[in-house]
Amino acid sequence: MDHLMTPLQGLTGHYAIQDYRIKCSCSPLHTVNAVALFSFAASEADEISFQKGDIIKVTEMEDDSCWFTAEIQGKRGYVPENYVSLLPHRWFAGRVSRLEAEQRLRWQDAGVFLVRESESAPGEFSVSVSYGDRVEHFRVLEGGGQYCIWDESFRSLNRLVDFYRTHSIAVEKVISALRSPSPHPKPRLAQALCDYTPRQTAHLHFQRGDVIDLLDCSGSLTWRGRCRGRVGDFPPQYVQLLYL
Repeated sequence: MDHLMTPLQGLTGHYAIQDYRIKCSCSPLHTVNAVALFSFAASEADEISFQKGDIIKVTEMEDDSCWFTAEIQGKRGYVPENYVSLLPHRWFAGRVSRLEAEQRLRWQDAGVFLVRESESAPGEFSVSVSYGDRVEHFRVLEGGGQYCIWDESFRSLNRLVDFYRTHSIAVEKVISALRSPSPHPKPRLAQALCDYTPRQTAHLHFQRGDVIDLLDCSGSLTWRGRCRGRVGDFPPQYVQLLYL
């Protein structure tokens, strides 16, 4: 079945998977780390065995090869590309629940996404995407060393993510961009850690446990918020952020 796909723009200022793909090799001083998505048992002398979750140091990458040259605990050899996910990047969240993914993406712009281990299908993955007003989840199907969401299939999770940076992952509704998530969602509330009784009338008075609506938390010394119907400034060290 054909789907209407609208190209999406990639994100600048973050690590993009294609940045690694266009390089033929990495020098020892510029190695790339990867996390093992599955366990692998070496069948040849020049291969390396590893367990799911291991951190692997990738030293050489060929664009037309299915194998990386890597190093694990001082041992050097080949690892299959589709068994690992390159780092650093912000989009792989690991073992995160559907609910937690929605909480992380709730305050993000449309198109911001993360990849997580699937709750309903252990060993598989899901892509959670912000639509601005809601979060949608797409199951990544895996079989025969290939990953797919719709019609397109890829030999690694990295290549799938790379593709959907420039092609729409949406079918019924086009989203504006596919972007890596910020390290944290934007907080909207804070809870008072202790009483604060300011001398300045422009500052906000609150008691321990009060929940404060954050109006401006861009400053390093003073934030602005609303509590008990009053608006004022307060020092951020008196509160802890709430990510709801």
